[in-house]
Amino acid sequence: MEATILMSNDSLYTRHTPSFSAKLFGYAPESFKAFGEFNKQALAEGVLSVRTKELIAVAVAQITGCPYCIEAHVGKAKAAKASFEELFEAGVVAAAVNAHSVFYNTANTWKAFGERKEDDLFPRGNIALAEQLEQVNESLYTAFAEYQFNSLQAGLLSEKEKLLVAVGSALVIGNPYSIDIFTGRAKSAGISLEELAETLLVATALKAGSAVAHRVNALQAYERD
Repeated sequence: MEATILMSNDSLYTRHTPSFSAKLFGYAPESFKAFGEFNKQALAEGVLSVRTKELIAVAVAQITGCPYCIEAHVGKAKAAKASFEELFEAGVVAAAVNAHSVFYNTANTWKAFGERKEDDLFPRGNIALAEQLEQVNESLYTAFAEYQFNSLQAGLLSEKEKLLVAVGSALVIGNPYSIDIFTGRAKSAGISLEELAETLLVATALKAGSAVAHRVNALQAYERD
């Protein structure tokens, strides 16, 4: 019975049962152990509090779309006294950074449309070029700019907390423009390299953790008759 997986409506997602989720551990025990220790250290109290790290983790998990990570880290954030309203604000920042990444990639689209070829796929000059998109559609550009501005304003979360979420989100998305812009804003807001390093490690743990959490799906697929 331990290997039996009960899924409602033939869902590809299922809650981890200890016996099933641990089945792959035996095939790479040292590696799984090393990842578990890294994950533990990345989310532990440091220069950033556990609460701040869990706010970043929940926001980043919404970008990776990992339901296991969302459930686990919402519980940990709640235990660290984060409110749902604060988690919502963090999620809005993550959504804004995701949109930011797409928006700034429009500079590449503009160049490709105009047949302007460059050896450098992500020149810093594209940041300034994207800001010229106001010429294309002023109302849409203004609406997007207002959305970005409002998302990063201090609310229940401070500006610093929101920028930490933004940097973590940009690192998970991997967009060079967003990383450059939000890291610069974080530095201007007084965020230290130590805080940046811990944010990076939280983002890394969540991105890798999504793959580890989905081991149950891989094992289901492998063992399916």
